[in-house]
Amino acid sequence: MAIRDAGSQRLYVHDRLVLGQPVNLSDDQSHYLVNVLRAKTGDAVAVFNGLDGEWLARISTLGKRAARVTPELLSRPQMEGPDIDYVFAPLKHARLDYTVQKAAELGVRRLRPVITRRTIADRVNLERMRANVIEAAEQCGVLWVAEVHDPLPLAKLIENWDTSRRLIFCDEAAAGRDPVAILNKLDPGPLALLIGPEGGFDEVERQLLNSKSFVVPISLGPRVMRADTAAVAALALLNATLGDWV
Repeated sequence: MAIRDAGSQRLYVHDRLVLGQPVNLSDDQSHYLVNVLRAKTGDAVAVFNGLDGEWLARISTLGKRAARVTPELLSRPQMEGPDIDYVFAPLKHARLDYTVQKAAELGVRRLRPVITRRTIADRVNLERMRANVIEAAEQCGVLWVAEVHDPLPLAKLIENWDTSRRLIFCDEAAAGRDPVAILNKLDPGPLALLIGPEGGFDEVERQLLNSKSFVVPISLGPRVMRADTAAVAALALLNATLGDWV
């Protein structure tokens, strides 16, 4: 990924980005520019939409509830990043926010909540997840915005799985399995990472997963990690072995 100016302001927009064609910002973005950044008409911002790359744009209209920017220069062409799905048992509140943000920063393409027997979160706020994904993308410089999927029960997810996408199963019972050695033996291609709930997978779920040829179980070492810590550690391993850190 190209290095960017860490001090530059980046905004995610929904409209297509075309040279000279003004783009409307949301009310929240207009408020942020006016009241937080104290921006002025003519100031430069970076904008991206996950499709058309990143553009240098100028603020052409600015008000408390209405703002427009006009793209002037394509500063970075669109790139897709690694084709990694993050499949996870939802956590509660702040820890879910953290996990979603870090997964987006680590470049995942899709966030796929899965309900297991020991999942403790009673509901999943998809709009909050999408907001966290966008905020993380704006801050860390990625040019794509991860898709957020509806939650599914684990058995249904596995039943309908695309077998061309290998599912890396972080299994606390897979002691002694060197994750780097295992991942280095795999060919590049579509991947997914599965992280379970705080209480882990029960034996029925573990047997289901281990019975599938597309599932690759790995260990994350001798220490028991919280689910949010395990997600960051495992996504780093995938990026370093099969993703875009190679």
